[in-house]
Amino acid sequence: MCARWARSSVVVAGLALGLRALADDAGTPAPGFAEGDVIHYHQIEKLRDFLPDEFWKHRKFFFYEGMKIDIGPAHADYSPAKEYVAATERFRGQARIGPDDSLENYTAGQPFPVDDIDCQGDPQAGAKLIWDFEYQWRGDGAKADFFYSYWDRGEQLPLWFKGSSKLIQLSHRVEKQYLDANDGDLYPGEKRKAAFGVEVRAPFEARGLMLTTYRYKSSDKPRIDSDADDTWVYVPKLRLVRRISTTQRTDAVSGTDFTFDDLFSFAGIVPQYSWECLGEKKIIAPVNTRVKAYPYADAHYFGPYGLSYADDRWELRDAVIVRMTPKDPSHPYRYKDIYLDKETLVSLYSFAFDRKGDLWKIIWHDHRWSEDASLTGEWNPGWDGIARARDLRFISDTIVNVQSGTGNRIEYWNSDGVPIRGDGEVRGFIDLGRLNKGR
Repeated sequence: MCARWARSSVVVAGLALGLRALADDAGTPAPGFAEGDVIHYHQIEKLRDFLPDEFWKHRKFFFYEGMKIDIGPAHADYSPAKEYVAATERFRGQARIGPDDSLENYTAGQPFPVDDIDCQGDPQAGAKLIWDFEYQWRGDGAKADFFYSYWDRGEQLPLWFKGSSKLIQLSHRVEKQYLDANDGDLYPGEKRKAAFGVEVRAPFEARGLMLTTYRYKSSDKPRIDSDADDTWVYVPKLRLVRRISTTQRTDAVSGTDFTFDDLFSFAGIVPQYSWECLGEKKIIAPVNTRVKAYPYADAHYFGPYGLSYADDRWELRDAVIVRMTPKDPSHPYRYKDIYLDKETLVSLYSFAFDRKGDLWKIIWHDHRWSEDASLTGEWNPGWDGIARARDLRFISDTIVNVQSGTGNRIEYWNSDGVPIRGDGEVRGFIDLGRLNKGR
């Protein structure tokens, strides 16, 4: 609260609080819903002021007769693990934005504490926020089973994949044993930020396909000094390991609407884009699921288009909006607007526009809170160096091509951030030699 309010009388302060109950700072009216309410199709107008305009305009993909949105708590506490908070405070004020929207002098925790960022007054606010997104708290990374499906105007097409994936954070760790010994690196002298691996189990013709990607620490540097990701794929039909060109990260995956860089709304390399903070908004979104989907349940209904989370729990959150503009003129997007949860920095929605400036794709997500054991019991506990996970996790990505009516859904409800046990298993997973096991 600013100084003039602090000096005001109790009556004036009470009046101010009363006014805030009616409208937020942007003039948004008070919600017409509260925790415990259930929103049916004929009531969706209640949500309109708390949804991005682009989402509302294309609501036919998401809202349907028979839907049932449970309203969860507003502004629930999803603060991260205390070790992440401690690292943020330990290194507060050290990270800075360098040339080309690069990141300098970062060790661990949140690079730029969100409450210190001035969206309107700081020209670097957008870059700071996306670096906070890049280094949001996510434990060891992610381990999950996934189901990737392709939809065309409500019909699930035979293009689908099932498998498992694992992301391991190799640097900028917050566990004390790594910070004290290696400045946050998992291994001394580590040059990679993370290693990501996928193994496809189905359908039969794709079974055994494996992928490994390395992202390097240098990707935080200006583009001229940056190393692009290295990706290798084992193709079982050919019994060969092939390297994928980095330019393919912005190509459609297997002819679908997703690109690799669309995962989680943004999975690209930050300095390859310009960033702008557009403002803040109170947003309602799926934040902590109450339903089971893959791999716990194969047949959860995602609406007539197969692309909806309108049969789940939604919550009111404070969001900050960041615009991503590619620096490469050949990029398929003109820009993308990403709505980030202000507390956790997970993305809630994003909207990609084509080179003409027309809306092309809507990307949104479901999430799961590690401290909520209501679905499957304890599933994302702490580990050595982390007392409690306290992790708001992505458990599904959905993309809708509003120009064609097609879309994709990736489900991975069992994702957790618990490390692989044993140094030998970790080294075995990130070693490229594992791709040759099927040869």
